[in-house]
Amino acid sequence: MTTPPTSGSDPISSGGPLVDGPADPEHDPTASYALEPDDVARLTSRLLATSGRTTQVHSPLDGAPLAHIPQSTSEDVAEAFARARRAQAIWARTPVEERAAALLRLHDLVLDRQQEIIDLIVLESGKARKHAFDEPLHIALTARYYARTARQHLDTQRKIGVIPALTRVEVNRVPKGVVGIISPWNYPFTMALCDGLPALLAGNAVVAKPDAQTMLSALYGARLLDEAGFPKDLWQVVAGPGRELGTPIIEQSDYICFTGSTATGKVIARQCAERLIGCSLELGGKNPILILRDADIEKAAEGAVRASFSNAGQLCVSMERMFVADQVYDRFVDRFVARTRAMTLGATLDWGNDMGTLISQDQLDTVTAHVEDAVSKGARVLAGGKARPDLGPFYFEPTILEGVTPEMTCFGNETFGPVISLYRFHDEAEAVARANDGEYGLNASIYSQDGARARELARQIKCGTVNINEAFGATFASIDSPMGGMRESGMGRRQGSEGIHRYTESQAVGTQRGLRFAPMFGMSDEAYAKMMTTSLRLMNKLGRA
Repeated sequence: MTTPPTSGSDPISSGGPLVDGPADPEHDPTASYALEPDDVARLTSRLLATSGRTTQVHSPLDGAPLAHIPQSTSEDVAEAFARARRAQAIWARTPVEERAAALLRLHDLVLDRQQEIIDLIVLESGKARKHAFDEPLHIALTARYYARTARQHLDTQRKIGVIPALTRVEVNRVPKGVVGIISPWNYPFTMALCDGLPALLAGNAVVAKPDAQTMLSALYGARLLDEAGFPKDLWQVVAGPGRELGTPIIEQSDYICFTGSTATGKVIARQCAERLIGCSLELGGKNPILILRDADIEKAAEGAVRASFSNAGQLCVSMERMFVADQVYDRFVDRFVARTRAMTLGATLDWGNDMGTLISQDQLDTVTAHVEDAVSKGARVLAGGKARPDLGPFYFEPTILEGVTPEMTCFGNETFGPVISLYRFHDEAEAVARANDGEYGLNASIYSQDGARARELARQIKCGTVNINEAFGATFASIDSPMGGMRESGMGRRQGSEGIHRYTESQAVGTQRGLRFAPMFGMSDEAYAKMMTTSLRLMNKLGRA
């Protein structure tokens, strides 16, 4: 086991400031944020990248240059896997208690360094600071959960043997080897780490390729793993376009974990199938929220704002379709629109913003196109509806649409931005049917004061998670429960027992004593068959499994 290093004078290790910038940027529109060059160098030194090429990234807060990220080659990927395999061979023999202890040290480090982590997240993604806080929170929850439940998930388990007292059967959880993780930009810290933590606990190594737009948050996470005492070679990081590095990663992994678009997920699934390796894929969504006639209107309106506009709608489990019962439609819409219009908008590092900015021109173009298409075909804008370049180069207002119809692009296609469409419904069966319309099935939300009825409806909704009287936090923050999609929203689950067992092979070991599974003492095959038949009938009568 690696001894956790001391912090020394490294600002990244000691919790020193990472960000230069105005104390109050709202009053200094010409000022821009910047990272200390030495800190960028320390972070990017964690990369395995020898191409000599770099890619410049910009902060969506103000469009200013943020860093030059060295780029990896396919040869770097091969070297990353070679290093990871050597480290994994040793790590797999490390006692589970020591692996769990490293996770608990990571838990404390993440909480201690949360302000630096949040700064990096906001700089790279543009999200509101309060939404960036969700990321260190989620990693701390994940690290603590798996550390505290390690034995529950990984201990050898006794199973029922075919012949009581004579057949002993145990099931071991064996690590797969090296896991390839391809993570997205929308939650750059938590998505870079959360899927890999149970992989490490299970005895695997990781080769990670974070999204090019948010490498620094992911690299900071890798540095924290080093500080927590994980062997450095156990977690390798490469950087580069998916079209260049995706296939080399898949070709050398023992398992793939991917979060991203459905189109890319299908390509990865085909490549994994060709190699007969497993994969877990969390993909797109067009998530529905149902406001039933007995919903608490104020609570539902508050939750709907978070459901629709957290991280500017760039959240896999956020809502883009809202179905509201006739009986409360007008009252609910009044409150929802009022709360949306009252939101504090801004693209800064400060606390106090209710919504940040989109991350890129591509996201802004998509959101703008969806809203303009809907309006041109008759949809009505109840709030928002336009870009706000005065707030940031990619800022788009939180937007509520009414009258969206099937011929509009945003009706069935994922927008992945701060846009929600409202629909009336007449009865609950209709609401469930419309919620299940389409090919996606990631997350849903139901607001009702009748919890039992809401849970009954939840079973009818084809989504991997359903939250009642909450947007997404009830399931996403409950690490003991599985999280993932149905249908074209993906396959496999993160979190809970499924979230760690996906990184293991189950191995059955049977020990037989006395009686063997063949004729004994001169017994004929026919007599043996009759004896076994009589034994099976007897065990059935005795109620044995």
